[in-house]
Amino acid sequence: MDRLLHLGWLPETQGWTTRLQEARALAPPQALEALIGLANQRIDFLQTVRLDRAVQQLAGQGRELLAAARPVRLAVLGSSTVSHLLPAMRVGALRRRLWVDVYEGPYGTYRQELQEPTSGLRAFAPDVVLICLDAHHLAEREAANAATIAAEMQECWRLGQSLGCVVIQQTALPVLQPLLGNNEHRYPQSPLAIIGSLNARLRELATAAGVHLLAVDAFAAQDGISEWYDEALWHRAKQEVHPRVSHVYGDQVGRLLAAIRGRSHKCLVLDLDNTLWGGVIGDDGMGGIALGQGSAVGEAHLAFQRYALELSRRGVILAVCSKNEEAIALEAFENHPEMLLRRSHLASFVANWDDKASNLRRIAAELNIGLDSLVLADDSPFERNLVRRELPQVAVPELPEDPAGYAPCIAAAGYFECLDVTAEDQERTRQYRANAEREQLRQTVTDTTAYLATLQMELHCRPFDQLGLPRIVQLINKTNQFNLTTQRYTEPEVQAVVGDTSALHLQLRLLDRFGDNGIIAVVIGKLAAAQELRLETWLMSCRVLGRQVEAATLNVLARRAREMGARTLIGIYRPTAKNALVKAHYASLGFELASETAGESTWRLDLDKFKAAEVSMAVVESDS
Repeated sequence: MDRLLHLGWLPETQGWTTRLQEARALAPPQALEALIGLANQRIDFLQTVRLDRAVQQLAGQGRELLAAARPVRLAVLGSSTVSHLLPAMRVGALRRRLWVDVYEGPYGTYRQELQEPTSGLRAFAPDVVLICLDAHHLAEREAANAATIAAEMQECWRLGQSLGCVVIQQTALPVLQPLLGNNEHRYPQSPLAIIGSLNARLRELATAAGVHLLAVDAFAAQDGISEWYDEALWHRAKQEVHPRVSHVYGDQVGRLLAAIRGRSHKCLVLDLDNTLWGGVIGDDGMGGIALGQGSAVGEAHLAFQRYALELSRRGVILAVCSKNEEAIALEAFENHPEMLLRRSHLASFVANWDDKASNLRRIAAELNIGLDSLVLADDSPFERNLVRRELPQVAVPELPEDPAGYAPCIAAAGYFECLDVTAEDQERTRQYRANAEREQLRQTVTDTTAYLATLQMELHCRPFDQLGLPRIVQLINKTNQFNLTTQRYTEPEVQAVVGDTSALHLQLRLLDRFGDNGIIAVVIGKLAAAQELRLETWLMSCRVLGRQVEAATLNVLARRAREMGARTLIGIYRPTAKNALVKAHYASLGFELASETAGESTWRLDLDKFKAAEVSMAVVESDS
């Protein structure tokens, strides 16, 4: 079996059983951290089940702790037996610091669960619905065809989204027997051909419907159908997905849930010597490193660079963290003819003789992202283990000895699972490099007002629209630090806001002399009784902190709220583990504290007394 089936990107740990027993004896906060650590070891499906039992024990002991973690409510609707997959889903999510509460629909009743007003599904009120239908149920019916089955799936999606849920659709496993052989597609009535056509159709329709796919057909193609499916087990227990790969299935569900909750990693941090090239540049010189055509090792390192570059083009931030002389390390990026990665592809470049943990803290601070956004790719087992010990928030894949396996290892781990790609994603490295240039300019100017004036900023404000919708949903679900309530919205819920005449909704884009920062802030408010407009969501990218965007946004909010008939703005601050940054946000803008309960505070601003602040930017408003 390959690295995917082994969870081969995770480190192996001696004494895992003993550590599990020790974790179960801890108090809930310490137990939770210990169990997350055990989930991030290379475990098989049996260990996954044992770990889930410990997690369920913790659920009974530490309900307040887990409630504070805002669990994802996941409903699983299937046409075959799926009970054996639920522990792995919980552990796959736990691996990404997500707590999941799972509802399993009764066997084969997915339509009734979605349709009936009194169903257990509706009483559960899920955040996410996973629909997993087996190939036998889908294709071995009289007059079955891909178009009809896909239409049935679309109706299920519509029903799920009408509940305000994110919908995940499992693709169909191609487990049925061929009737023609190599040219099965030429007999469209073949059940196996129907499954192939259906999967292709689902990929097209799901994109248009805002539904996310769990691509089990792709995993099985990589691992081999025989690893995922056993005909005898199907007939005995109606288990289409074999228990031995349940931990892999659950990990894939976990990474989708992490992407939905904005928990995917953002930055790939690259070591240099024996990672991006073979050899040690400080000893071997630029001409002595192995890179590019002419040797298997050099081609393997080049392939890894190509993969990193493609990740960058998709929106993953790239950085370098190397024990090296900076000038020597930079020479390869500037002058080596075989280098694919260049300095312009890197948002941060740290090469010195400090320890890796300190330098990773520096990179996170420089990019203004959390340590839990970083993935370190380093060939050295010593450095990997050091970072895991000092910075457990940082993901550190267990790279294989052969550099040919570097890209497959990181790809299999799914650190950068993404639901969609926006224009801002593809511009991310440029935006972070531009932010570094802004910081360099700021350090040369002692007068903050003068510095802001030199940026020549323009803030463009407009209501939500279809063009900006993917980025709006992405920001809502991934922004954690500058986020007053951390309230998440699905795409259908955002669409509902657009159609609500009592709602105020704004997307804000910031441009300056260094370029377009993209959509950097989102505000959602609802007009209530007593002429109050309640701000349910106010979030902003931390990349634009300290640039008066908050005050400029409030100026726009106040004017638009007055136009809607409001005389008071109500702001809510709901504390989380990550948003202490904005604890004083409303106070700094002139709101008065109205109430405070269990850490959650309510703030009021009298619009009759409000005076717009002077800001160092042009504000461009549009209603379309």
